[in-house]
Amino acid sequence: MIDLHTHTLFSDGELIPSELARRAAVKGYTAIGITDHGDQSNLDLIIPRLVRVAKELTQDYGITILPGIELTHVPPGRFAAAVTEARRLGACLVIGHGETIVEPVAPFTNRAAIEAGVDVLAHPGLISDADAALAAKCGVLLEVTTRKGHSLTNGHVVRMAQKHGAKLVVNNDAHAPTDLISPEMAEQVALGAGMTPAEFVQAQNNAAELIRKRLG
Repeated sequence: MIDLHTHTLFSDGELIPSELARRAAVKGYTAIGITDHGDQSNLDLIIPRLVRVAKELTQDYGITILPGIELTHVPPGRFAAAVTEARRLGACLVIGHGETIVEPVAPFTNRAAIEAGVDVLAHPGLISDADAALAAKCGVLLEVTTRKGHSLTNGHVVRMAQKHGAKLVVNNDAHAPTDLISPEMAEQVALGAGMTPAEFVQAQNNAAELIRKRLG
């Protein structure tokens, strides 16, 4: 199981990075991205710290740790600059906080994140045909999430991805220990959203391919 979207005490998660890594390893995860919420105010506080400990955590717990960021409530006009800064600071994984229907995310955030070159567009809500097609063209992964609230539009996201050929990934968006679910439960969520078993396997392959690309 690979989860590209998790949080620690560096934002609104409940665990420090080492405990998150340890718990994920015990659950059988092979890789996680630590992607705390960030914007222009705190990228330089979060990313370098994660970069500094990621290699040690990988060695200590036998699970690949990718230091990253989830750019959250960043104004669309500032998204490109935020992605550039996150990459400069060493983020292996840049996630865009998409237009979930349970938060007041600014309109056109999905489009701005895709155009800025994020790796994953998290919980993109009622993503449009045009944006789903652009994600497919740009190779941005669309997230199917197991997280309460954000998951309400999973079915729509899957339909848009299937329609336009966009690649999917299944993430927990874990904030607490209980959010780290089993591969079996993750598959059930994916199937409930309209994915086939083969598409669930492909989603895991998509995550693995991104990790190989980012880690060289």
